[in-house]
Amino acid sequence: MVSVPHATSYYAASTNNKIEGSQLADNITSDVCVIGAGYTGLSTALHLLELGLSVTVLEAARIGWGASGRNGGQIVNSFSRDIDAIEKVVGKERGKVFGEMAFEGSRIIKDLIQKYHIQCDLKHGGLFAALNTKQMEQLAVQKALWEKHGHIDYLELLDGKYIRSCINSDRYIGGLLDKSGGHIHPLNLALGEATAVESLGGKIFENSAAIRVERGATPLIVTAKGSVKAKFVVVAGNAYLNNIIPELQAKSMPCGTQVLTTEPLSDDLANSLLPQDHCVEDCNYLLDYFRLSADKRLIYGGGVVYGGRDPLDVEAIIRPKMLTTFPQLKGVKIDFAWTGNFLLTLSRLPQMGRIGGNIYYSQGCSGHGVTYTHLAGKILAEAIHGQATRFDAFANLPHYPFPGGHLLKVPFSAFGAWYYTMRDKWGV
Repeated sequence: MVSVPHATSYYAASTNNKIEGSQLADNITSDVCVIGAGYTGLSTALHLLELGLSVTVLEAARIGWGASGRNGGQIVNSFSRDIDAIEKVVGKERGKVFGEMAFEGSRIIKDLIQKYHIQCDLKHGGLFAALNTKQMEQLAVQKALWEKHGHIDYLELLDGKYIRSCINSDRYIGGLLDKSGGHIHPLNLALGEATAVESLGGKIFENSAAIRVERGATPLIVTAKGSVKAKFVVVAGNAYLNNIIPELQAKSMPCGTQVLTTEPLSDDLANSLLPQDHCVEDCNYLLDYFRLSADKRLIYGGGVVYGGRDPLDVEAIIRPKMLTTFPQLKGVKIDFAWTGNFLLTLSRLPQMGRIGGNIYYSQGCSGHGVTYTHLAGKILAEAIHGQATRFDAFANLPHYPFPGGHLLKVPFSAFGAWYYTMRDKWGV
């Protein structure tokens, strides 16, 4: 099998470990076989290993090859739809468990970084930036909601004057600071978690795509040159699953997002852009997000391509957005520009479940996956180990196919995004 390299991103260029892992070339057994070495798969493997189970991870390309190694690197709490939206679906009583879990993912990440000494440039503090009065009002509601669910002493509403001390841009009228948020080098986080998996006796095979799952009492996961017989399977391929489990495709859709990275900036220029060194995401439906890297580059992302097609010129899409926020960067060289897919669901809520009695899955983070995937891994491990209360909470969320089926879900979603973009533009 030909080796599949990482995307030509800043993260791949600055990774801590460029050594390629071995390919599965044998028929082996394991308590659990995890398909996918992104955050969901790695978190699941780590938590299962800590519980004493044997784990084999199969990765079609390289560790962190998909969204886990290409994302904006922001640690953002809660889910793609917030706790109040979940409460409207399941009721306030059943919604409490989601409130209890909404801030756990960020704690898991930081605990893993500390416990396994992962070098991934962790920085603290995340900002939600408001472009109009309506968004500022929504941030006040969000603050009250999160505090109601126990997220106390972390949140601070910022007025127009203070937001300028955090973001040197005229675009924003205020914001909400979450001191428990933060940012990381996402690929180095994944690679550090993989090293931790192997330190606990877990096996990870790169360039070892699962091409078939033979279901039964002890499923057999077949690759090009080997196989894994396991008691349980965890499907963690997300937007890059490639239809191995067909029933997971109908209720989700891959979507692309784009990121660029500037050349290293002078200390004075970098510090003037983001004086507090927080990461930032704005409050638009199709949001922009940005932060500084450890070596003083601006990492700026945004945009959505429904259906997951790769745009021909990422810089042409994102550079105008960056210059709208920071016109002082006109003329700055762009060193890297890349795209990657996340998996969207109709409800914007993640899908977690079980097929038969022994195939578990989690997918559909809908663009809010860094914290959720780490939480999902812990919950999947709990369920396999016999404690399924939190797993059942997610598994019981209703999910529906996109209207119009496979052919129309892309234009349907694009029209919906256009509608909400217009609302953002006019502040209504």
